[in-house]
Amino acid sequence: MDGVPRVPEQRRSASGPDSGSGSGAGTEGLRFGVLGPVRAWRDGEPLATGSPQQRALLAALLLREGRTATAAELIDALWGEEPPSQALAAVRTYASRLRKVLDPGVLVSESGGYAVRGLGEGALDLAVAQELAAQAEKARNTGDLCRAREVLRQALALWDGETLAGVPGPYAQAQRVRLEEWRLQLLETRLDMDLEQGCHAEAVSELTALTAAHPLRERLRELLMLALYRSGRQAEALAVYADTRRLLAEELGVDPRPELRVLQQRVLRADPALAEPSAPEAEPSTARVRPAQLPASVPDFTGRASFVRELGDLLSSAEGRVMAVSALAGIGGVGKTTLAVHVAHQARPAFPDGQLYVDLQGAGPRAAEPETVLGSFLRALGTPDSAIPDTLEERAALYRSVLDGRRVLVLLDNARDAAQVRPLLPGTEGCAALVTSRMRMVGLAGAHLVDLDVMSPDEALALFTKIVGEERVASERKAALDVVAACGFLPLAIRIAASRLAARRTWTVSVLAAKLADERRRLDELQAGDLAVKATFELGYGQLEPAQARAFRLLGLADGPDISLSAAAAVLDLPQEETEDLLESLVDTSLLESAAPGRYRFHDLVRLYARACAERDEHPPSERDAAMSRLLDFYLATAARVYAIERPGDRLVDHLAVPERPALTFEDRDSARDWLYTEANCLLAHARQSVTGQETLRKAIDLLWAALDISESGANPKEYEATAGALLEAAQRLGVPRVEARALMTLAHAHLDGGRFDMADREAEQVIRLAHEAVDILPVCWAHNARGVIALYQGRYEDGEAHLSEAIEHFRALGDRPGEASALCNLSRIHLAMGRTRSAVALAQEGIAIYDAMGNSMRGANGRYALGMALTQSGRLDEAAERLLEALGVFRESRQRLWEGMTLFRLAEVDIAARRFGQAASNAEMALTVLRGIGGEWRRGNVLTVLGHALTGIGQTGRAQVCWQDALEIYEELGSPEASAVRELLNPVSAA
Repeated sequence: MDGVPRVPEQRRSASGPDSGSGSGAGTEGLRFGVLGPVRAWRDGEPLATGSPQQRALLAALLLREGRTATAAELIDALWGEEPPSQALAAVRTYASRLRKVLDPGVLVSESGGYAVRGLGEGALDLAVAQELAAQAEKARNTGDLCRAREVLRQALALWDGETLAGVPGPYAQAQRVRLEEWRLQLLETRLDMDLEQGCHAEAVSELTALTAAHPLRERLRELLMLALYRSGRQAEALAVYADTRRLLAEELGVDPRPELRVLQQRVLRADPALAEPSAPEAEPSTARVRPAQLPASVPDFTGRASFVRELGDLLSSAEGRVMAVSALAGIGGVGKTTLAVHVAHQARPAFPDGQLYVDLQGAGPRAAEPETVLGSFLRALGTPDSAIPDTLEERAALYRSVLDGRRVLVLLDNARDAAQVRPLLPGTEGCAALVTSRMRMVGLAGAHLVDLDVMSPDEALALFTKIVGEERVASERKAALDVVAACGFLPLAIRIAASRLAARRTWTVSVLAAKLADERRRLDELQAGDLAVKATFELGYGQLEPAQARAFRLLGLADGPDISLSAAAAVLDLPQEETEDLLESLVDTSLLESAAPGRYRFHDLVRLYARACAERDEHPPSERDAAMSRLLDFYLATAARVYAIERPGDRLVDHLAVPERPALTFEDRDSARDWLYTEANCLLAHARQSVTGQETLRKAIDLLWAALDISESGANPKEYEATAGALLEAAQRLGVPRVEARALMTLAHAHLDGGRFDMADREAEQVIRLAHEAVDILPVCWAHNARGVIALYQGRYEDGEAHLSEAIEHFRALGDRPGEASALCNLSRIHLAMGRTRSAVALAQEGIAIYDAMGNSMRGANGRYALGMALTQSGRLDEAAERLLEALGVFRESRQRLWEGMTLFRLAEVDIAARRFGQAASNAEMALTVLRGIGGEWRRGNVLTVLGHALTGIGQTGRAQVCWQDALEIYEELGSPEASAVRELLNPVSAA
């Protein structure tokens, strides 16, 4: 079986044919086939691989052993010397289409080319066939012909017709020839073993068909002669030789090869040895040495119980069965080596033949060379210097041979990449390897990948306590929690901080916590002796390519829990595809984390380090501000687009600052809405940090205004309010009326949504004054509208009518039809409260007509909400319920929790009027649930009051009294006029 083609980047079958997985059939996840038509499956379901040229691209990448194929190489593979004029564009199109079909991260763009990486076990039928062929060869060498034959049968069964069937291009043709030749070699090997085991009669028919299909293949003729002779058919065996000699002479003008001529002579003289199968030679034994190279385990090892158990179970599975490989990845200081050494010591009983250890220096400038490491390993295993070969390949082969039959654990610490590790893997049953690295070993075939995260708060506190001492920590537990949180729960940082405290008996834990509270000084504080968090991060940063380093620095500037791919592209001012490649490469180095598909985040300390690098290394320094300005423009442009999609015809977007970057495009309202709520925390965080100048502050405030659904929906009301407050403070320091008015408007909205009506009214009043001064009319409209609603809630109906009339007039002057409709619907509620029911219905219907004409379904729901209230008071209960249910559906779809809860409350009022008390109680209870944490206490008091009425209707007067009592306490604390009505409700119940 010499000359077996290899695809080393693909995972081999770890379990072999006996487990049922050796053939690759039934494996879960993504799977590919090239030994026949080029196909792909996910969890057994076929995937569309596209046109023949697209399949040719996929095949070329699958067969390149995980290495990157340049665009020029792929063009040559698909079209040869005469590519079409648009060949490069076609390759990119094929790659883009394949990336959409395959799992994320499988087809990667790299250095202007493409590669297929990180496939799972049994993912490629060719890789499975290679593994089975290797297993068969090993079994044959040890004399187990039965197993060798069966495994080869499984390998050959993976072919499904012609290799790369229907795939065009010169590369596919060359591979088709190569793999067909290998298939025939495997067939010949299996048939040879059939004859060695006496299955000559069965082999005759198969060999007859094969020689007919491949008449010039002399090895098949030789096997057919031997099978016939052993079947007692000597004359036929000699006839095969005569036919072969004639055919070769006629077709090629040559004689049969010497082996065939020798066989003919042996058949002629009936050589008895022809009937005796050959036995494999015994391998020489080697003197065994038992190395024990593991470093000492740390005495204060803490936590990581699940990882210890997971890795221990995997290592124990290697005993007598398969080689186990685990690769631990994580940022510097996360405790990879500590965990690996601890696990290795616990697993020693499973590896009685020894443990090997090496620090591969992968994070430093001079990583250890694999051939040097192999030399030291071979010496440790008892190989004399004179027997150690010179080349890497020979040393790796000897290393695997020496380990064959042994149970040895190999700990490869601090690896640079998979290429450095591969030659050092044992590769034999019963052995195991533990690998630690800052790089994720996605290219290490067969490895069990473990991403090591920071400690849990409990584990971090336990480690801190072990080093500092129980007594000092117990008296200042909160300060200790502050310390480990400031360390980002990173084990190295915790060890350094704790060691500093342990060495300074006069310090308290609070003193250390105070030192670490200053983010700008935190990394400098986290060093003790030769340990330093900053130095650990510096090693990883120093190995980055220039583009990676720039991305690392600039992305660290952005506040927020994480960052999306599209936002990162704005920061870096790069195409999204190029940005994704950069970010994924940073994830592989463990300097960045993949929070979710398309989202990335920094560890807190890594972010501080990235910012320090930006201040030190980013040239010119203005690029830092430019990057943050691009991000602000991206958020503003996209939030404005979402607002416009949600509110067709609304003029707000015409009055916002004009961003210099394009917005994202969305297929529909749902995807636009998803973006806003997914980005809420990041958007707000970036708005808070954009207070450095008048232009950025103005854009940040406009961003907050465009994103007001974050507050109004109840998704992030507290964060929105805090951001509005911070921007208002900055605006007041700036002293520009236009900026201050808009900042006040966003805060007034937040307070109105939160039920803090007095504060909202004062702020809206100031908005009107400042906006008039700045000749910025839209905030004037909005402020009058808001003050009208507040006056309604506070029972000042005439004031409310005046403000809303002003709002309608201003909205009409601006041509803002949705704004006019909003004020009309709010005026409807004022008229309703004043007893003017008929006009209330008419105003709400007028507002709805405007909304519906513009396709503004969400605000149309607000109009139906107002109309539902007016119809309820008119006694048209069925119509009221219909309108409110229509509004409820829209609010739920739009994720407007505040208005969903309020609509449920209004439906409960309709139910009470219709004497459906059970349904009223259900709707009121749901309203309380939806409004939990949003809308403010005044609204909660209103719902509790209605719930009390519903409960009274179903005879639960005790519960009703509790609800009314809670409502009374709320109204009294707020000073609301509703308190007196609730007291009257309670009096009859109390008297009873």
